[in-house]
Amino acid sequence: MTEQLKILSDGEVRQSADNEQQNATACVFTGHREIGEDFSVRKLRAAIESLIKEGVTTFYDGMAKGFDLVAATVVLRLKNKYPQIRLIACVPCYGQEKYFCERDKKTYAEALKKADEQIVLSPAYYRGCMQARDRYMAERAQVMIAYCKKTEGGAAYTVKIFQKSHPSAKIIFL
Repeated sequence: MTEQLKILSDGEVRQSADNEQQNATACVFTGHREIGEDFSVRKLRAAIESLIKEGVTTFYDGMAKGFDLVAATVVLRLKNKYPQIRLIACVPCYGQEKYFCERDKKTYAEALKKADEQIVLSPAYYRGCMQARDRYMAERAQVMIAYCKKTEGGAAYTVKIFQKSHPSAKIIFL
């Protein structure tokens, strides 16, 4: 990780003057670490492009292996066609990629390097840091793209907190 990372303390919320405008144009991704045979990168790309055409320009990604890394990669590829879009890499703690396989570590490093902004929510792992990252992203988005096939776990948690904080917001389930 580089010096450009912003470390936020647990529970701290960064305020900005254009926060409401960002919310009106922001999407959060959530999904499983293990991707099933039913998953389609084409459907994900189509969903992202549809949102871009509706005015979404900011994409929050949790950078976990599986769905998050696929979504980050798709957004980065789409930047060639849609230079106005931004990828915000939201890392729960330093070393998140420690237990990734080598291929995922490489994808993670490339996506993190190419992201428009990198946010690290904690300097070290603690119980609950993944959920803190999920809340951070969900609070900043108005729309969600979810690959969620279970009723429990991280993806389901993120869907639930997004629905609770944005009861009428659009969720695209893949």
